[in-house]
Amino acid sequence: MGNSKLTMKAIAWTKYGAPDVLKIIEIEKPKPKSDEVLIKVHSSTVTAGDVRLRSFNFPAGFWLPSRLVFGLFKPRKIIPGMDISGEIESIGHDVTLFNVGDKVYGTAGMHLGAYAEYICLPEKSALVKKPINVTYQEAVAIPFGGLTAIHFLKNEANINKGQKILINGASGAVGAASVQLAKYLGAEVTGVCSTENIELVKLLGSNHVVDYKKEDITKIGEVYDVILDAVGNLSLHHCRQLLKEHGKLISINTGLLTNLAALFRRNLISGVAGESKEGLEYLRELVESGNMKPVIDKVFPLEETTRAHKYVDKGHKKGNVIISMINNET
Repeated sequence: MGNSKLTMKAIAWTKYGAPDVLKIIEIEKPKPKSDEVLIKVHSSTVTAGDVRLRSFNFPAGFWLPSRLVFGLFKPRKIIPGMDISGEIESIGHDVTLFNVGDKVYGTAGMHLGAYAEYICLPEKSALVKKPINVTYQEAVAIPFGGLTAIHFLKNEANINKGQKILINGASGAVGAASVQLAKYLGAEVTGVCSTENIELVKLLGSNHVVDYKKEDITKIGEVYDVILDAVGNLSLHHCRQLLKEHGKLISINTGLLTNLAALFRRNLISGVAGESKEGLEYLRELVESGNMKPVIDKVFPLEETTRAHKYVDKGHKKGNVIISMINNET
């Protein structure tokens, strides 16, 4: 829509459930508060987190806490969606970090609201200028997997040169970013994926690839300093013979008990990745230097967000699925 119009298209929901709960609507275009920026959204994503929130299929122990945050009986925020890329259209009078016309990327996080043509966010949000060498669609494919990879591999596990790491789910959004970050940090990477994704995982930088359809990863005869499970189907019991003496298992998409166990076991890392400007700036440097490349599976227009969620629900996406608000954007 043109800048002069006072309404915008958005995806709304009034209940949790299957993808069909997502409906396109036209609502009033937001106006930035004094500390906010108004972003003309070019692209968003459908991540594992988005479909989990929509269906409310959270790991054991997280159902009630999540409902209290996002809405006990129905969604508290009318517009879902987290990750964004776009252009600053206007700014509040107290904003100092951005200017009109800045091209940005980042995440709205629990603020939600990314499935819309416009969004207002505080300037202190996890929002920075996008990498100059990628499109808006490519830029929005960076935050979810990239911030998760930074949190667990760089900040928590302290991956460094010469270490051996096994990444289970190497072709997904988190896995693809983790393979590239681990490689950049100097690790020897083994990626686990299906037969169809072997070439992709090799292109991302994996030194070795295990096809889980043909091999049992618990019986491959190697030991690792770190195992990152981006799928959620490995336990410490499964991984004991795969870990070195002081090796660590990073367990993502797990229940409350695993997160609590991680507090008491030095070789188990779990929890939730944080969102920060610093992380996004680090990712921007990696992308601009050619050390990380966004991976995009499919792109859907805003009007087909329901279809995009149905596709992601199947559980076989490669990298990221993009929602585009701009027609014919490359």
